[in-house]
Amino acid sequence: MALPTKQAASLFDEFKNFAFKGNVIDLAVGVIIGGAFGKIVSSMVDNLIMPVVSVVMPGDASYKDWSLQVGEKTIPYGAFLGDVVSFVILATALFIFIVKFLGWIMKSRAAEAAEPTTQPAPTKDQELLTEIRDLLKHRAG
Repeated sequence: MALPTKQAASLFDEFKNFAFKGNVIDLAVGVIIGGAFGKIVSSMVDNLIMPVVSVVMPGDASYKDWSLQVGEKTIPYGAFLGDVVSFVILATALFIFIVKFLGWIMKSRAAEAAEPTTQPAPTKDQELLTEIRDLLKHRAG
């Protein structure tokens, strides 16, 4: 039966190996940058794009106040519309970055990996050893 202190130390070592691997840290940085990028896109939609849309579209006040009256119920679609526009912009930016930019990088890396590697010319010693091997094969056969 293992001692509780050994189990705790083992659990801590496992956690340390997991948490401080490069991939986990890269993922954490990506999530943080993605969150900040999402805020920038949201601000652009809220403060630039949707006000222009609300100028073009008939209505009063902000697009967030847009709603549809069905009987006694009110369906607020303005905020949803802003979120859809925000999503489309974010998805487009991610597509361009991941598929077009990183895809281009991955294709160039794959092309480099697929290129045949040329071996250097054999040295004089290697040529002599090859000749000796061939002569020995010829005598044996």
